[in-house]
Amino acid sequence: MKRLLVVCLSLLLAHEALAWGQKGHDVTAYVAENHLTKRAAKRIAAVLEGYSPVYVSNWLDNASHTPEYAYTKTWHYLNVDEGETLESMPKNPDGDVLKAVTEIVARLKSGGLTPTEEALNLRMLIHLVGDMHCPMHAGHLSDLGGNRVSVIYFGDATNLHSVWDTALVESAHRWSYAEWQREIDRLSKEEAAEVASGEPADWMRETLELCSEVYASTPEGTKISYDYVAKYAPVIEQQFVRGGLRLARLLNEIYD
Repeated sequence: MKRLLVVCLSLLLAHEALAWGQKGHDVTAYVAENHLTKRAAKRIAAVLEGYSPVYVSNWLDNASHTPEYAYTKTWHYLNVDEGETLESMPKNPDGDVLKAVTEIVARLKSGGLTPTEEALNLRMLIHLVGDMHCPMHAGHLSDLGGNRVSVIYFGDATNLHSVWDTALVESAHRWSYAEWQREIDRLSKEEAAEVASGEPADWMRETLELCSEVYASTPEGTKISYDYVAKYAPVIEQQFVRGGLRLARLLNEIYD
């Protein structure tokens, strides 16, 4: 009975899950900060009233649960069911992460925003580029992005989405966001430029491929332990670096 209650609570909470936990967004934003041009960094600090990208990186997760910003709830992910592609999957009428990132970048590049509108869009972009690189944010609509895929994580009942949002990140390394950046952000200038290339739709397809592999290796009821962490820790590291370098590229294009 107790385990049943834990499972039910886990599934209820899963509906509120968004993307990378706080640590993941902090790491992504800090990688980006370390690749901004001096001019872009200065202009971004001015838009954010002195705050850093890391400081605002988790803002949208909280804001999406308020009446004022409830319209952004579906912007954190893009569900693609098994057998569908990014192009063939019916679009969510309320928007998705790819649509949001594409439109926000266009608005910020337009230069026609008020200071308040610019700050809002910048905070959203910093968060959503991180979301775009979380594998389960391209998960199946049929199981709410893995929220309804029950798994056992080191003996505890949870779901696949929650594992990838936070649990796996914390199991991989017990580092601060600055330590994460220091240890994984080590590509050469040429390698970093290659990773940062492409457009948001290309990055979303890449995430979808990873998501499909995660589903294949983690069926319902999987008992996740040390071998799973060892297998996927490098994937998390890769996605943080990708997200950070790509966010930096977009911000440099907008503000340099």
